[in-house]
Amino acid sequence: MPVAVAVVRENVAGERRVALTPEVAKKLKARGAQIVLEAGVGASAYFADAAYADAELVGDARSVLARADVLLKVQPPSLDEIAALKEGAVVIGHLQPHLAPERTKALRDRKITAFAMELLPRTTRAQAMDVLSSQAAVSGYKAVLIAAEAAPKFFPMLTTAAGTIRPSKVLIVGAGVAGLQAIATARRLGAQVEGFDVRPETKEQIESLGAKFLDLGVSAAGSGGYARELTQEERDKQQQALADHLKGIDVVVTTAAVPGRRAPRIISAAMVAGMKPGSVIVDIAAETGGNVEISEAGKTVISANGVSVIGTTNLPASAPVHASEMYSRNLYNFLELSLKDGALALDWTDELIAKTCITHAGEIKHEATKQWVDAAVNG
Repeated sequence: MPVAVAVVRENVAGERRVALTPEVAKKLKARGAQIVLEAGVGASAYFADAAYADAELVGDARSVLARADVLLKVQPPSLDEIAALKEGAVVIGHLQPHLAPERTKALRDRKITAFAMELLPRTTRAQAMDVLSSQAAVSGYKAVLIAAEAAPKFFPMLTTAAGTIRPSKVLIVGAGVAGLQAIATARRLGAQVEGFDVRPETKEQIESLGAKFLDLGVSAAGSGGYARELTQEERDKQQQALADHLKGIDVVVTTAAVPGRRAPRIISAAMVAGMKPGSVIVDIAAETGGNVEISEAGKTVISANGVSVIGTTNLPASAPVHASEMYSRNLYNFLELSLKDGALALDWTDELIAKTCITHAGEIKHEATKQWVDAAVNG
């Protein structure tokens, strides 16, 4: 019997992406899977029901969930959704196990096999499945557009009859996928762009996009493509050098993040107080604690000296068409590892499958997630 791949509408406020696009639904159907969707599942991303010609559309979410062998999600499933799944079902998505131990416990107790795509090993083979990278690209692009809209200056240099307008000075903090996309976007808009990252290997990437690498004299090269924690002495040195530099910057976009952990604090309130009136900061990491001390998720905070600090939330949902297309392809490439003639066959010797799994057969398989759940249970 073919595996039933199911998708229901996302129930988190403001979420407009969909985990399965018509293009990918067609690919799964060609691999022998049965596609079961809640009616209207792609409407918020502008994918009409009629576009899902290879899928069965069902009127209510609970009926879809009850039939799911594999449930594809953008946001983590709710406790009600988990309860509606049959035991042994598979859930694939961005599950954020560190934020909700009760959700992980529910997945474990229902014997759900859950794959948290943000835990995917960052290897060359995994690039086509990397949801963090695909969605970060959207965030970096959108953040710069938000900054340009909020800034009281033009980004590009302009030569006019009234004289020459100097370009805005833009600093992008963090040179991961989001940061590099932000650099590229700010450059396209004509700004004078600098990029800062504590990992020295990013210098070449930043400069390849036409930006200047900001060297503050601190290196924090880590493993897995992420920065290590700085020592207090390193942090103090970096903070002072950054504070001095920010005094001449018009726009800052902060993108630094470590999956499964609070965002690193990079810009203090004192640094903001030292910036020019009218400067703008867009903090992509506001949802996970913020790179900026005074940022608040979903709000614009105006400092006493007139600096706007914009705490963004879920930027990928603001570009739901392309964000959904990339995300859906990521999930397809991961699911394809286990699809054999329309049936699901999980290969636990494959590190991409083993290391991405958080629960299976009534157990928590991911050690860090198990520790989070145990800590929550034991108070």
